[in-house]
Amino acid sequence: MTSKTREMADVAGYDHITVTRAHTRARERFTEQPATSATTATEAKATNGDVLPDTVLALDLGTTTGWALHGHDGLITSGTVSFRPSRFDGGGMRYLRFTNWLTEIDRMSGPISTIWFEEVRRHAGTDAAHVYGGLMATLTAWAELRGVPYEGVPVGTIKRHATGKGNAAKQAMIDAVRARGFDPADDNEADAIALLLWAIETKGGMA
Repeated sequence: MTSKTREMADVAGYDHITVTRAHTRARERFTEQPATSATTATEAKATNGDVLPDTVLALDLGTTTGWALHGHDGLITSGTVSFRPSRFDGGGMRYLRFTNWLTEIDRMSGPISTIWFEEVRRHAGTDAAHVYGGLMATLTAWAELRGVPYEGVPVGTIKRHATGKGNAAKQAMIDAVRARGFDPADDNEADAIALLLWAIETKGGMA
């Protein structure tokens, strides 16, 4: 496993840091026909006519957003990205940066074919609820504009699939993901990985 830090300039001229971890674990059924080069979903076909695996993005939305990506090559990459604004930023800056981050992921690892996000119905505080709502609105607008299917998955569904309990604690989610061979930095990344595994194993990755 390797880790790296990448700087990306956002549309407002600022830089933010995205920490990523590349996991070399590939699910066997997604590596039978590996891609030989980066290409579009329409062009990505093996010589026998089978369509190569789609790029699926799973998100745990929040000020610190956890993410996990299943690429065309069958590899799962995951990490966290912070959208915490500085004291000099306007209220909408975090959403502008989130838009740019999505676009960069799509450009560098996509095209993204499906997006799954953790659907949270209850938040500990009002501020967290506002941030989640803003990020979800930004995400769905971004996806609608590009024709990318998206769907929210209840928290209990993700936890039950990962641990067997719909009310599992944060540490239990981290432990469950580590048992699958991953090394999440925190519960945000763990939740995103668990969501991606749920999508692959129950929906084939597609919304």
